[in-house]
Amino acid sequence: MYRIRSYFHSVRGKLSLVAVLCILIPAVLTMLIYNSLTREAVEQQAKENATDSMQLVNGSVKNLFQGMLNTANYFQANTDMKSSFIKMINTDQIDPYDKFMATNRIMQQLETLTYIGEKSYITIILTNGETFTNYSKDEMDPLRFQKEPWFENLKQLTGLQSYWVNTAPTMFPYDKISSPYQISVARTLRFDSTRIYGYVIVTMMENKFSRILGSLTGSQEVLLVDGDGRILSSPRQEQINQTFQYSRQMLESDPQAASSIIKDENKKILLTTADLSFIDWHLVATEPYQDAIVNISSIFNRVFLFQVISFIIFLVLLLVLMRQLTKPLIRLGKVASSVQRGNLEVRSSIRGADEIGRLGFLFDQMLDRIKEMLAEVSLTQARKRKAELAMLQAQINPHFLFNVLNSIRMKVMRGGDQDSAKMIASLSKLLRMTISRDEDAIMLHEEIELLTHYVELMNLRQKEEARLVVDVEVTSFDIKVPRFILQPLVENALIHGLNQSAGKIRITAVRNDHFLELAVEDDGNGIDPDALHSLRERLSTAAIEPGQETGRAKTPGMSGIGVANVAERMRIMFGDAFHITVDSGNGTRIIMHIPIREEGRPHV
Repeated sequence: MYRIRSYFHSVRGKLSLVAVLCILIPAVLTMLIYNSLTREAVEQQAKENATDSMQLVNGSVKNLFQGMLNTANYFQANTDMKSSFIKMINTDQIDPYDKFMATNRIMQQLETLTYIGEKSYITIILTNGETFTNYSKDEMDPLRFQKEPWFENLKQLTGLQSYWVNTAPTMFPYDKISSPYQISVARTLRFDSTRIYGYVIVTMMENKFSRILGSLTGSQEVLLVDGDGRILSSPRQEQINQTFQYSRQMLESDPQAASSIIKDENKKILLTTADLSFIDWHLVATEPYQDAIVNISSIFNRVFLFQVISFIIFLVLLLVLMRQLTKPLIRLGKVASSVQRGNLEVRSSIRGADEIGRLGFLFDQMLDRIKEMLAEVSLTQARKRKAELAMLQAQINPHFLFNVLNSIRMKVMRGGDQDSAKMIASLSKLLRMTISRDEDAIMLHEEIELLTHYVELMNLRQKEEARLVVDVEVTSFDIKVPRFILQPLVENALIHGLNQSAGKIRITAVRNDHFLELAVEDDGNGIDPDALHSLRERLSTAAIEPGQETGRAKTPGMSGIGVANVAERMRIMFGDAFHITVDSGNGTRIIMHIPIREEGRPHV
């Protein structure tokens, strides 16, 4: 995210953004205008396609219903069948032979109708309880229809009216598996306009209708619903007898329009309806609007794709040209960033007769001048630091004391005071190691040896001895460190930490990559929080200004060089690569991180 933001803040990014906007805005406007002009045409075409598909399904469904209705009307209109039914009604006035012949004629007609058109179940129930069917009565008792709640409604029919029974569970056991539901039409058989002598019921399995409804390809879904919006037939059995979810929208739509577009939450639905002329049932088809226009909108998508490809090609060409034109500016910016990070050796090498070439030439000249000035400042600072180091080192190099102490030690030995002689000998060795060498750095084992003599000297002047523990890796002994950097820390531990009483001081040294981790730790009283905070602030000071406290110990000691003095010496020699930390709790631990070279020499 940062790189993207920084890119658009650059000249190249701003030019690229302007170029993209100049190409993108006209392209978007063109697409919006094109979409607005073609939306109505696409919508109208989608409605016409949905209506045509619905007409195909409507014709097939109507044929099924018409076949059922024709079968029901056949028994009323056929005089021969009517005569046979009348004879069966008057069974007490007919001889057995005529009854047999009448029954035989009825069954022959039923058998003939069974093999014409789609398979349907025909049930004839006379008012005297006689029944005739084209199926086995052992399979289903036809008198069960009389127990249905709708059967009483048949008596209210007049003339040639028919009663369509809504989808109901299948009564025929052998068809329940393939079709759990059935659809029936019923009508009365009458002597005249009032007298009913029987009923005819034509039943067809619902799956014959659902196969037709599911014959359309694509995402269009066709359903058969009644006037109350209840689903009578559907390719999905679980929808049957459920309420059609768009019933309200279907009622609110324009009755003159076969297709309309409705909204369902966040998507559009293309709703198509078709009425069945001889019944108040409807065929409804739903399809996501986007699926309905997918073929029509493919042309729009091709045009859009062509424009996108053209936009990308021209944009790439424009960006390539701008990249070539702005490459000198980008290079100049990278050089400036490198200079900001401290690299003064880099140069832009940009030359030319235009403004950018002139700017690159002047920038390189400015870097050359800055490098010369920094070299002069560095030389001056190096001389200044060398002088400061010599002044600090001179504080611990009293040459004349060495010869005087040797004379005193010999005189004390001759007087028989061995403890005093031992104390003077240790002090003499300390001074010899300090003044007999001119190097700024010594081996770590020499610094530790010097420290051992110092602790022995301090133990002779104290009532209780402090124990010095040295825990140094073997690989660290030959690393060179500045002279006399441990003694001030140990002196502080003896005087302030242990309070000149018994205790333990541990010296540890670990080599870690290009750094030597040198630590001095005591088990004394520690430092109170305010003093610790003050000490850390003093150690974080980058340099000691003239007249500033250098960290001399306020109590008497051999060297008087404080912790801050050591830290300042190390900063003069190593700069920011050196750092020191102080931790205190049950005791105090001072850790110095000293840079080292591969050959073991410090970065002096």
